[in-house]
Amino acid sequence: MKIIAGLGNPGPEYVFSRHNAGWLVVDHLVNRYSCGSPRMQFSSMAWTHFRNGEKLLLLKPLTYMNLSGRAVREAADYFSLSWEDDVLVVYDDVALPYGKLRLRKKGSAGGHKGMLSVLGTAGTLEVCRLRVGVGAAPGENIVSWVLGAFSGNERSELPGLLDRAADAVELWCTEGADKAMNTINATV
Repeated sequence: MKIIAGLGNPGPEYVFSRHNAGWLVVDHLVNRYSCGSPRMQFSSMAWTHFRNGEKLLLLKPLTYMNLSGRAVREAADYFSLSWEDDVLVVYDDVALPYGKLRLRKKGSAGGHKGMLSVLGTAGTLEVCRLRVGVGAAPGENIVSWVLGAFSGNERSELPGLLDRAADAVELWCTEGADKAMNTINATV
């Protein structure tokens, strides 16, 4: 079993914000797999999908970004899953150019409050994560940037980005982190 947790914020004002890139990837997977309506579980909207005989739990934590770890931990503990091998966290990253994907098996939160919450509740830095580049803030106000909507140009490129991110999640599920990193991180 694997958990794919997309980080974001609930509320209509955040739907297409850069900070909800993780939620958008989960939404894309839910549509790709025709998962139907979510159930409320683990302080999240949750969907279950069986892919190649393996159960996938797709989560959109409803705890707001800065408390995302609580929701992911509820699910990981319930199923007694390994943070290192069975959990993938998907979130936005301003340190990456728009559209760039980066998969890592471990490391710091890099200033991302949602990932900081996940790592804190996990009690380890060894949590696999797929970072979705949303580009750097043009000024110094990073909060307004990440909570702001994608530009028109970014919005037009979003379907392709979400396809690539969903493919990256599937690669992680089927090939494991090392092979997936070699493929995803080598992409321009």
